[in-house]
Amino acid sequence: MTTAPMSTPQPAGTERSAAEEARISELTAVVTGAASERGIGRGVALRLAAQGRPLALLDLDEQGLATAAEQARAAGSPAVLTAQVDIADQGSVDRALSAVEASSLPPVGALISCAGIANPTRFLDTTSEDFLRTLSVNTLGTFHLAQRVLPGMLEQGLGRIVAMSSTAAQDGGGNFSTSAYAASKAGVEGLIRGLAKEVAGTGVTTAAIAPANIDTDIMGGRLEGERREQFVARTPVGRLGTVEELGELVAFLVGPHGGFTTGATYNLNGGLRVG
Repeated sequence: MTTAPMSTPQPAGTERSAAEEARISELTAVVTGAASERGIGRGVALRLAAQGRPLALLDLDEQGLATAAEQARAAGSPAVLTAQVDIADQGSVDRALSAVEASSLPPVGALISCAGIANPTRFLDTTSEDFLRTLSVNTLGTFHLAQRVLPGMLEQGLGRIVAMSSTAAQDGGGNFSTSAYAASKAGVEGLIRGLAKEVAGTGVTTAAIAPANIDTDIMGGRLEGERREQFVARTPVGRLGTVEELGELVAFLVGPHGGFTTGATYNLNGGLRVG
């Protein structure tokens, strides 16, 4: 992997044009974790597809990626490429994104890092290997992806990096996942804030989204019956969130009007944590 020097912000006395950022819609959006049929990554990909965005869909599951690509094309994406990736492996990330860059897709303008793993293991039962695996996927994986796409974004003076955190990063978890997961997602939020400061003024922005109780299968399988009732009861607004709602938030953040916010964490939690 080649590393480009960090771009410098605009010279003093010059002003970036919000209108110039409209071209972000023509650039490729990379979405990780897109293979799961009921996952956040799939929902995000389909929302961006409906906006006509070119897409690169990344995941470990090749069969799931093929289905996601078919659905994205049907939803309106003009160009879709898939690549298998293990985001915990820097070499795998480099190979996947090199394939994206070598394709006929437009340059990468947005990264939406949705791939991740849950970890409900209690603290005293967590091994160092288990803890490290959680951090390697959730935190280090986000680092690998962001570091790989950033040089191209800096070169073109435009880019959006959005990563999935969790309410667990703020309240310590316990709704399903516990300490290791909470630590890994807190790392994601810190990374997003630090990167926002490093690239301020370059045209590249960052954001974290901290969902809670979204209707997916990551919390130990499909939320049905009594389990669903328990999760709903914990959510002040009285229902689970949807991947479509999360996709709408991502679409704004990586769209032409998302350039005046950076380094922030957006809580999408139904009132589970306020403030």
